Amino acid sequence: MKKQIISLLKISFLFFSFQLQANEINLKPAQDGDKIILIRHAKAPGGGDPEGFKIEDCKTQRNLDIMGINQSKKIGRLFRENEIKIDKVLSSQWCRCKDTAKYAFGDFQEFSALNSTYTPPYDQNEKQQIQDLKIYVNNWNGKGGNLVLVTHYVIILAITGETTRSGELVITDKNFKVLSKINTF
Repeated sequence: MKKQIISLLKISFLFFSFQLQANEINLKPAQDGDKIILIRHAKAPGGGDPEGFKIEDCKTQRNLDIMGINQSKKIGRLFRENEIKIDKVLSSQWCRCKDTAKYAFGDFQEFSALNSTYTPPYDQNEKQQIQDLKIYVNNWNGKGGNLVLVTHYVIILAITGETTRSGELVITDKNFKVLSKINTF
């Protein structure tokens, strides 16, 4: 029985060590800088936008819950503790994205090309928003820092082809080629 417990502990240690190494490898592109880091907003219960949603009124929107606020803070710590340089943080105008950016990084700017295109009438904007986003990124020169984009599932899917969970990071090059994905839950 004692040998089984020791073997189980060794296996657990090896697995945990592998997980740590995997996380370090996943962060390497961001640590190198000059990358695009797309972040799906942190946990906000529900799906889509509520009936009567108004972009200028957070009370009409899905917002971060306490788990989402903590997840946002965790994202910020992940950047600081791993010395991931930031050139600029841009956010969708939806409150759940702005709050994710605020709790994670403090300073950010709104960028309408990152807005959700999930529901009408916003779904009609997707093609133009993706074009605007590509133009912005093409003209961006981070000088060693990363461009952080806090946005929605539908925008990340449209630009990278990747599905994401709340608070997940997708690290890409300027052509939106996916280099790494990091789950923050």
